[in-house]
Amino acid sequence: MALPRAASVLAAALAFASILITGNDIYEPWSVGVCYGMNGDRLPSPAEVVQLYKSNSITAIRLYKPDVQMLRALNGSNIGVLIDVADETVARLATSVPGAQLWVRFYIQHYPGISFRYISVGNELTGAATQNIVPAIKNLNAALDAAGIKGIKVSTAVRLDVLASSSPPSSGVFKDGYMNQVVALLGTTGAPLLVNVYPYFAYIGDQKDIDLNFALFQPSSTVVRDGGLSYTNLFDAMVDAVHAALRNANVQVPVVISESGWPSAGGVGASVANAQTYNQNLINHVGKGTPSRPQPLETYVFAMFNENRKTGAETEKHFGLFNPDKSPVYPIRF
Repeated sequence: MALPRAASVLAAALAFASILITGNDIYEPWSVGVCYGMNGDRLPSPAEVVQLYKSNSITAIRLYKPDVQMLRALNGSNIGVLIDVADETVARLATSVPGAQLWVRFYIQHYPGISFRYISVGNELTGAATQNIVPAIKNLNAALDAAGIKGIKVSTAVRLDVLASSSPPSSGVFKDGYMNQVVALLGTTGAPLLVNVYPYFAYIGDQKDIDLNFALFQPSSTVVRDGGLSYTNLFDAMVDAVHAALRNANVQVPVVISESGWPSAGGVGASVANAQTYNQNLINHVGKGTPSRPQPLETYVFAMFNENRKTGAETEKHFGLFNPDKSPVYPIRF
């Protein structure tokens, strides 16, 4: 999760607020996974982490970098894996076919017992780094093909501010030219666009106009109406703005939610009760899809553990479902 985030989603939050009214493809196996961040002290061993996923019926994991110890623990686990190319590695893979081949050899081919689903070329890359996304995806796809590896889709993870317009959701359009290049490529490979979606940051960016219950999937007097569609929660409106941007770019690309969550402490609206409500409702909801795309939406909850070494706002340390000692921050059912 890139930082800081609140400012980056404020414009989108205001756009959604402007229409608040008071009063294609299914990826199999569909699942709800959990992101595994490692910026914390005294985290459990990789073997213990894998067992914790299994004991809680969590069937997919996102790794933000190729950690060898964690990959060894996941080998043979039958847990689906979304693995990131670390941000600092993307430029090298973009400019070097041999570099991409080595990455695939070390982190994919060496672990034939891992069910890799996706490779994400970076997480929320911005600025000049975005020019490396398309060539890195191409080089990794070529490396996978050369190795005879099928079924792993290569994409990149973006945040909602890649949109220039999101209000109403059907007006969604990408802000920068590089995104049109990215999604055009994904349209040819069948890979999904990975999107990090956080109603929490939209809410704290505009508490005056965004009802907390609307952000928490709770009954609310707030409704967003867009043509013949009605939105009763902020998450659906945000995701469907991305779906619209893909349609407006004239590509057929599915969406996977690569991060979504709510903090349990550290700031406005951050409480155990709200975090439990949001994440449980998210897990229960995404199997139904969204108003414009009523199909199961593969989703990764952020995050497995509270991470005391995260920087930025205090809330960044409190997105975990579990404490480092493996005790639950609050009950959650998958």
